[in-house]
Amino acid sequence: MNQSNQQTYDNYIKALMDISQAITSDLFLEDLFKLIVMVTAKVTGVEICSLWLVDENVNPPLIRLKATQALEPVYIKDRALRLDEGVVGYVVSTQRPYVIEDVLRNERFKEKEMARTLGLVSMVGVPLQGREDRVIGVLNCFTAVPHHFSETDINMLTAVAGQAAIAIHNTELIIKTRVVERELQTRKQIERAKEILMDRRKISGEEAYRWIQKRSMDSRKSMQDVAEAIILSDEW
Repeated sequence: MNQSNQQTYDNYIKALMDISQAITSDLFLEDLFKLIVMVTAKVTGVEICSLWLVDENVNPPLIRLKATQALEPVYIKDRALRLDEGVVGYVVSTQRPYVIEDVLRNERFKEKEMARTLGLVSMVGVPLQGREDRVIGVLNCFTAVPHHFSETDINMLTAVAGQAAIAIHNTELIIKTRVVERELQTRKQIERAKEILMDRRKISGEEAYRWIQKRSMDSRKSMQDVAEAIILSDEW
């Protein structure tokens, strides 16, 4: 991050635009996570950028590593910390950015072996502020040389993290909406197939449903597939 102030500002604006475009795109969550860390690392010039998200589906909640642009996938797999553990836990609990001049000398930083291997020195962690000021995750940036993260750096990274939080929230909503739409479509198809069977076989709705269910189990196909086949057969 040794660029001129104007160039740095321009790069951050570009990062915000790239992530903003993802909000209305057809990206899946994993693709979005990768885009966020790649864009952030590129415009800041840091060695590594990593994205951690709070998982509230477990009790107690954990914060999980979701993406990084410079490490092997094996490193990412199943990496999780408690909300009171490490730098990311501290950023989540305080809801404030946290700067470390030298990660090897910081007690909160847990990945010292990784830092030595990759030659990492300074870092900043910024919270991903979601709706109603709820922190949904942390964006970490590491440098390979000693670096002082200025207030301008932190403010701009916070803006990028905020845009990333919006993109993640909207993508999750899109995915949930599609799941609901698929479920409704499945229900409609099963209901239509039941009507066809009731008319064709002179059976009750409950009997028609059980017939579809049994055919699904016997053929090892989904009830939706069986329903679609019944509907198609009725159209010929």
